[in-house]
Amino acid sequence: MNTVNKKKVITRFPPSPTGGFHVGSARTALFNYLFTKQNNGIMYLRFEDTDKERSKKEYETDITNALSWLDIDYHGPFRQSERGQIYAQYINKLIEDGLAYVSDERGEGGKEIGENVRDSVIRFKNPNKKVTFDDLIRGEISSDTTDLGDFVIAKSIDEPLYHLAVVIDDHEMEVTHIIRGDDHISNTARQILIQEAIGASRPIYAHIPMILGPDKSKLSKRHGAKGVMEYKEEGILPVAMINYLAMLGWNPGTEQEFFTVEELISAFDISVVQKAGAIFSNEKLLWVNKHHISKMEREDFIENVEKYIQTEIKNLPQYSKDRLLKMADTLKERISSFGEITIMSKEGDLEFYFEAPEYFVQSLIWHSKKLDENHKHTETEAIKNLEEHIKFAIENLEKIDEKNFNSNDVKNTLWDYAEKEGRGEVLWPIRFALSGRDKSPDPFTLAEILGKEETLSRLNKALDKILKT
Repeated sequence: MNTVNKKKVITRFPPSPTGGFHVGSARTALFNYLFTKQNNGIMYLRFEDTDKERSKKEYETDITNALSWLDIDYHGPFRQSERGQIYAQYINKLIEDGLAYVSDERGEGGKEIGENVRDSVIRFKNPNKKVTFDDLIRGEISSDTTDLGDFVIAKSIDEPLYHLAVVIDDHEMEVTHIIRGDDHISNTARQILIQEAIGASRPIYAHIPMILGPDKSKLSKRHGAKGVMEYKEEGILPVAMINYLAMLGWNPGTEQEFFTVEELISAFDISVVQKAGAIFSNEKLLWVNKHHISKMEREDFIENVEKYIQTEIKNLPQYSKDRLLKMADTLKERISSFGEITIMSKEGDLEFYFEAPEYFVQSLIWHSKKLDENHKHTETEAIKNLEEHIKFAIENLEKIDEKNFNSNDVKNTLWDYAEKEGRGEVLWPIRFALSGRDKSPDPFTLAEILGKEETLSRLNKALDKILKT
């Protein structure tokens, strides 16, 4: 673990509210949060919203909702759009000190800044020197600032550009550590020049690797990437998202892959974050999510399940919280995200738990007995065998005490008979009578979920069908 004791750690997460909140930004926020927490520091949320045309309140809301869902706490938010007077004071001081100047751009036909052409802008007077800084991840980084020339820092006294505003904000907020994506490395040299010009202390930098798609290009929607809140809607757990994002570009140096947030705060070490880009995999995210689902308490798990079950299922006659609780282990085995519960609802994979199924009696016949190649078994013979198997199940399951009507006791009651008569021939019709589906849990599990009364009711319904055939 990388801890800092000399000075109170202050970090910042400064997104631009100009688009949806994606996983790359979430991972940056998380790394700042983990580092800050383990050093008992504070993290500021600061909206870099000086782009008035593109910045939207709805994007701010998306960011704060996502951080709240991930349980990443912060101080703020603060907005650059509300700090204009502070920036103006620094711009005027830089001009007064001869460190910046109003540049007449008319000789060049006007300077294009953003979407506007300006007759004048404010330029920083570049000392044209070599800048070197130590990065916690990448070590020493040097660059010659001569090629930057006298770069623009503001459109006017009241309109600072990104590089100036971010340096002033970090100085005013006494930020000690800047943890951000490595696409900002190229910005660091000019920001250090501005820091020196305004008399700001230099923060410690840590540039984390980009998140990449499977083709190793920058992760984008074409790779299937989604906004963070879309993952919530699809039933990803916040602890799973945090666990997975933390492992993108970092690992503890052990075999451990699954972490709680508390474990991550303890184990995270910014100095061992890798330099190479990290590949984002939806399959790996689902794998991590499935693990965290498996560890959920039954009540908490079912509470999440109920959020994703369609209303049509909840309106079925036998729907109840008690039966859902009995289904918990079975559902845990089947899903990797809670969004799959909605899919199961739509595809008919949940109806039979809450409503007796309808089917033709021929569906109860084990497929190998319907009519084999040599025509050894006629349908009449198969149905006669069905009658015997279902009668045996009913007569013997009735003997099990209601309190002991669980999958083990049901299996023990039926197994020897199934082994003697043929497991498929006995267990297939029992399972189909209970579920009405070609694919469903085994009959022992289904019996426990449905309970003794409903299990016998469905088996008697099957027997009635057989007798009327």
